[in-house]
Amino acid sequence: MRVAPAWNAALLVAAGLCAAWLVGLVVFRGPEWLRILALAVGAAIGYGSAHDLVTARISIEYFTIGHPRLFVTDDPVPHALAWGVLATWWVGALLGSALALAARRGTRPKVAARELVQPIAVLLCAMALCAVLAALVGRAGAQRGWFVIYGDLAQRVPAEKHVSFLTAGFAHGASYLVGFAGGGLLVARTWRRRARV
Repeated sequence: MRVAPAWNAALLVAAGLCAAWLVGLVVFRGPEWLRILALAVGAAIGYGSAHDLVTARISIEYFTIGHPRLFVTDDPVPHALAWGVLATWWVGALLGSALALAARRGTRPKVAARELVQPIAVLLCAMALCAVLAALVGRAGAQRGWFVIYGDLAQRVPAEKHVSFLTAGFAHGASYLVGFAGGGLLVARTWRRRARV
């Protein structure tokens, strides 16, 4: 999908306003399981957008060559914000659904969304820390030739951008790995916590 640069800001603002309205509606009026789902999706999108705002500045090629190009411009902001939503909402929805079931299903004492804010924040901090460490490892390894880009991608990414591309890729891989593993642990911990109360 190619979008004219003049529409970039308008689309981002419209999407942001719709998202803010939906989150407000759910947070203030929705059932508790839906609040948990909204919390997880919002956390995933917020983290993904912040993460992508950093990695798009490290390697815009990661978003324009390594992924389908969404915008004509090479400005990292629209790419980061768009991919921050597109690549993470489903992760938040998947883990949020499992977390809502673990927190609310059955006859055990229920866990409220507000009780999950801190554990989710801890998970996001762990993801960020691991992403930074992985980016440093990826960058050092790429500079030494330990990690390389293969195949068609190696031809399409300019040679002088390979290290940056791999740096961004390592950060993204770590975030997903830690996010899924930590999300699974959080779901299990929430379920076990209800059994102890």
